[in-house]
Amino acid sequence: MTRPSRRSLIAGAFAAVALAAAFPASAQNYPTRPITLIVPWGAGGGTDATARILASLMEKELGQPVNVVNRTGGSGVVGHAAIAAAPPDGYTIGLATVEIGMMHWQGLTELSGASYTPIGLVNADPASVNVRADAPYKTVQDLLAAIKANPGKFKASGTGQGGIWHLAIAGLLRDQKIDPASVAWVPSNGAAPGLQDMVAGGIEIAPVSLPEARSLIDAGKVKSLAIMNDKPAALYPNVPTLKSAIGSDWQMAAWRGIVAPKGIPADVRNKLAATVQKVANSKEYTDFMASRGFGVVYAGPEDFGRFMAKSDAELGATMKAVGIAK
Repeated sequence: MTRPSRRSLIAGAFAAVALAAAFPASAQNYPTRPITLIVPWGAGGGTDATARILASLMEKELGQPVNVVNRTGGSGVVGHAAIAAAPPDGYTIGLATVEIGMMHWQGLTELSGASYTPIGLVNADPASVNVRADAPYKTVQDLLAAIKANPGKFKASGTGQGGIWHLAIAGLLRDQKIDPASVAWVPSNGAAPGLQDMVAGGIEIAPVSLPEARSLIDAGKVKSLAIMNDKPAALYPNVPTLKSAIGSDWQMAAWRGIVAPKGIPADVRNKLAATVQKVANSKEYTDFMASRGFGVVYAGPEDFGRFMAKSDAELGATMKAVGIAK
């Protein structure tokens, strides 16, 4: 047997190096080390819970740890900026939320959905129109008629000024040719305090998601008049859509989706996308989300990218209409 010469060994080594350079390590056997999943919101909330179930299921598929890191601050800007600024190698990804289509309209950042590589939409929870259980309005049409007849009498709450639920009710009023200023917005630190304020009589409307209103609906203290979606919610299928109730096509939802920095290798993106699709359609994920009352909506990279662009445009139009866009 002929032994290879020193020259042929060196040539082979250089060839191997050249081949490795042509195919980056991140794209060969990805992943070969732990992945960081950045969450722009605090621990214990709905986004954090969604991220952690996704991470645990992605670990099983990818064979590497997926570590959730909460990067809070700046009304979501800090975490979303950290995702966008990470190396585009697939080892730092994030769970983007609906606010990425809002923050740049407010002048808080230049980031938008177009600043990322979309991987997969995994959740959407539409707004609903909630009032006290003893309110005299039997339908959303009754409520809108009362608002139109009594501009300035009604108040609503459920998030901060210019937050997603503020835009939900403002957009509905605008869609129905009612001045959004007809309903005063009372800023709150979230849906829970807004709902409690409504139950206590401080406000009349809480345009939050059904999962957030669930405990008070089940307790008989709150009723939902309509959902801002094109189909009824599995949680409360008897709550009508705006389309069926008043013929309106207005929709608004809080959503969450996995994104990566721009420029990650295509095959890494494809592997992440396939993993997220499998996880989002798994029984473990759907059962977990159903137990929380969260909606499961999946869209792949291209559809998710279009979804973010559409959401951005609609949010911008509404924010301009109510005077909160910079």
